[in-house]
Amino acid sequence: MESLLFRQLCSTLLLSFVFSWASLAQASTPDDAKGLWLSAAKDAVIEFKACPDHADALCGRIVWDKDAGTSLDTCGVQIVQLSHFADEAWRDGWVYDPRDKKNYKGAIRVKGDVLSIRAFIGVEVLGETEEMTRTASMPSTPVCKK
Repeated sequence: MESLLFRQLCSTLLLSFVFSWASLAQASTPDDAKGLWLSAAKDAVIEFKACPDHADALCGRIVWDKDAGTSLDTCGVQIVQLSHFADEAWRDGWVYDPRDKKNYKGAIRVKGDVLSIRAFIGVEVLGETEEMTRTASMPSTPVCKK
C-alpha cells in the first residue's frame, strides 16, 4: 500500500514538474515585444525597441502611418515608454494615444504574434486594450520621412 502511494506521489510530482517546465518554455520575455507591429486598424506600424536613453526600458514609435504627409500624420510619434518587465508584462511608464492626444498608464503583453497594449487611468482593469500583429516589414506607401 505504501509503495503504491509513493509511486502515485512521485508520478504526480513528475507531471507537475513537466507542466511547470512547459509553461515556462512558453512564458514571454522582455525581448518578445521588440520589433515591428501593425496596429489593429492596419493604419500604422509601431517599432518597439530599447529606449535610446534607458536601455532597460521599452519604447514604441510610429514608423509607418497611412496618413504620412497629410495633416493627420503621426510619423515619428513616440507612443510607449515602459520601464519595468515583470509577470510577462511591460509596465511602469506611459502609453500615448495619438487619437485623443492623451497619456495613460500602460501595460504590454505578448503572446506569439499578438501584442496587447492596455491603456488605463488608475487601475489596469478599467482600461482599454488594442491588439497588434507582428509584421516583418512596413507597407511601401506612404512612407514616413526620417
